[in-house]
Amino acid sequence: QVQLVESGGGLVQTGGSLRLSCVASGRTASSYAMGWFRQAPGKERDFVAAIRWSDHYTDYADSLKGRFTISRDNAKNTVYLQMNSLKPEDTAVYFCAADNMRRLSRRSYEYSYWGQGTQVTISS
Repeated sequence: QVQLVESGGGLVQTGGSLRLSCVASGRTASSYAMGWFRQAPGKERDFVAAIRWSDHYTDYADSLKGRFTISRDNAKNTVYLQMNSLKPEDTAVYFCAADNMRRLSRRSYEYSYWGQGTQVTISS
């Protein structure tokens, strides 16, 4: 079992920045992939970014490249999502996810473990 706890959400103005954190505990094998997804009201859960524990390999949603950066601190079992130049359309609940897979996936159903989510609201 893996437990994930997100933090760092909040209310910021357009153009601002936020850094989300996801602390993983439990069975965090070196082969685990970690992902960030987001879900706006009435919409599906969308892929944001993913990273492997074992190396620095990352993947991003095409529309978010250049504004969002995923990183991890293995010593702290923590994955971060740095979000810059935020827009009102970035408003959503952001979820951290994990699964024991060597490749990275953009599909939410391929992740077995999920955090409770953290609300991000961008005001115009």
